[in-house]
Amino acid sequence: MFNYNNRVVVITGASSGLGMQMARGFAKQGATLVIMARRINKLEEFAKELKNDGVEVYPIQCDVTNPESVNEAARLTKEKYGRVDVLVNCAGSAKNNGVLDMTDEEWDFTISTDMNSVFYMTRAFANIMKENNYGRIINIASMYGLVGNTALDTVAYHTSKGGVVNFTRAVAAELAKYNITCNAICPGYFDTELTHDTLETDSFKQYMKATVPLGRYGKNGELNAGAIFLGSEEASYVTGVVLPIDGGYTAV
Repeated sequence: MFNYNNRVVVITGASSGLGMQMARGFAKQGATLVIMARRINKLEEFAKELKNDGVEVYPIQCDVTNPESVNEAARLTKEKYGRVDVLVNCAGSAKNNGVLDMTDEEWDFTISTDMNSVFYMTRAFANIMKENNYGRIINIASMYGLVGNTALDTVAYHTSKGGVVNFTRAVAAELAKYNITCNAICPGYFDTELTHDTLETDSFKQYMKATVPLGRYGKNGELNAGAIFLGSEEASYVTGVVLPIDGGYTAV
């Protein structure tokens, strides 16, 4: 099960963090990778590492908030491989603030990066999937798309990730006739280059012990199993699912 040989997997936000972790996970299953990010230098460094391990990988610089950049990335991918089997919408960022103080710029940046980008990518790459009557779309939302929180005021992030959750359901219903599934993963607290310093503070460790049943943050690679399952041929009857991988945060 979960053999990705001859499967083309596109991953955004793959120059760091969860995108990089999932790219390594799919690579171990034999996937051909198309990795995307804005930081082309970091992306090419990662691609070189993967190639040294025998992975077929194609790095493409892409700004997922720019439809023209996304459409060009889709064109290049189709030109090289002729197909896309799995799309993982992982790229994202946020400006944190509460509803009383958030600026228009902070709001627009977060909605553009975390929600509009998922629409642009899905529109471009699902059209390639439609041609082959096969596809798996995995949207990386957040547990904050399912619940509020008292640790940090970040209203635009909650809004964008909540939008991604229901976007996932809408796309699952719409594209099922083309044999394309669409599911979402809602990660909890995971250790990445952006979150490491915060997660390692004593105050946040205490917060996790109080709010996360497993009492800790997610480790490198603990998201991969969910993504590999949802992107697999075997998950052919799974669509519109929202899967929290959060140590139990949303269970209590």
